[in-house]
Amino acid sequence: MKLTTMTQVTIDGVMQGNGAASDDRRNGFERGGWARGKGDTDTATFINQTYQRADAFLLGRRTYELFAGSWGSLTIEDVPGWEPVWQALDTRPKYVASTTLADPAWSGTTVLSDDLATAIADLKAKPGGELQVHGSGALTRWLLENDLVDEMTLIVVPVVLGQGARLFPDAGPDLALDMVESRVDSKGVTIQVFRPAGRPQYAPTEAPDQ
Repeated sequence: MKLTTMTQVTIDGVMQGNGAASDDRRNGFERGGWARGKGDTDTATFINQTYQRADAFLLGRRTYELFAGSWGSLTIEDVPGWEPVWQALDTRPKYVASTTLADPAWSGTTVLSDDLATAIADLKAKPGGELQVHGSGALTRWLLENDLVDEMTLIVVPVVLGQGARLFPDAGPDLALDMVESRVDSKGVTIQVFRPAGRPQYAPTEAPDQ
């Protein structure tokens, strides 16, 4: 399976609390729900189609618990327009990278607690389409650092929050990206699809004047 990630971020790179005001209030975060209603029907279709391509999902513990408490508690009648997302999450296997989660209640969930790199490599070696990661910022960064990501999608919402956890912090490993696809919808939401391409090339350091 190809491992792909999809993350909603703001112009200033924040990914925290995109869905609802109460989703994630860590560290005094008070500006949640910034992505709701921002994309047009083309972006909604893209998200629905992306979820439908998944053969399985890989999530960090925090994102898994948010999804289980929302998507996992709803019926298909509760999510008009998002039925493909609900159906995919309800019927496809869900793997959670966590050393603390025990006895997950959401049907179809498996916890990966030991030797995560080997467990994910084994999943990727299985036949199929996509092993998808949604949200899960810490997990996404770890996967990128360990060269386990085949494709990364960023959905960039035109808003600047000025607070909140960012997908990429101030300091961390560098990464070159090759563009696969880019589009912008009628509300200014951009969808950018990349493939990791090793380390960036930097300008040579100039010798000081003698």
